[in-house]
This record gives sequence, structure tokens and C-alpha cells, in this order.
Amino acid sequence: MNVKISTLFFVAAMASSNLVFAGADDAKWVAQCVKDNQDQGKPAEVVKKYCECMNEKMDDNETQSIAQWEKSHPKEEKECDAKSGWK
Repeated sequence: MNVKISTLFFVAAMASSNLVFAGADDAKWVAQCVKDNQDQGKPAEVVKKYCECMNEKMDDNETQSIAQWEKSHPKEEKECDAKSGWK
């Protein structure tokens, strides 16, 4: 019984550590996107929403920045433009 409980706690700890890592990685990508788009004349909240939307659409294993990725994904860019209020 103790082995099962220990295994359960181990699996839960590993899963949560991966979520924390993914969150930190996502935050890094979004921050870079915001920086890349800060001169677009849009309110900061709109830029942040756009970057978060684009980041959500990207695969977790993507190596391109959001700015690079959006150039080859116009459908997703258009969807995030609408969702964020980018006009």
C-alpha cells in the first residue's frame, strides 16, 4: 500500500513540475512576443492577449519565436488578431 501511495505522489510531483516548467517557458515566449510587438502602436493588453493566443496555438515543442511562427501561420494570426482586438 505504501508503495502505491509513494508512486502516486511521485507521479503527481512530476506532472506538476512539468506544468511549472511549461508555464515558465510559455511566459518567456510571450514576453519576447510582447517586446517584439511593443512598437506596433497597440495597447499593452491587446499585444499581451495576442501573444498569449499565438503561444497557445503553437506546439509545445516549437523552436521558432512567436514572431517567426506567425509569418507561416496566417490563419492562426488572423484568429488571434480577432480574439485580442488587434485592428
